[in-house]
Amino acid sequence: MEQEFYRGLAQRVRALAETADPFTRRRLLDLAKRYDAKGEPLRSGAAERPLPVPRITPPASVFTGPGEA
Repeated sequence: MEQEFYRGLAQRVRALAETADPFTRRRLLDLAKRYDAKGEPLRSGAAERPLPVPRITPPASVFTGPGEA
């Protein structure tokens, strides 16, 4: 459903670009390309992986103290 939405936006932007001046036309066509990229389905290998969780080790002073046996 989201893919259809972005494809529709890209088509509308291209239609606007047909009647625009050269500078605006170029900007609109770039925008349409970005909408096309968002509307493409993700390939199975292209899914984003989450970032690894950094391991945070507490300072050594937490482990060694006068109260520990």
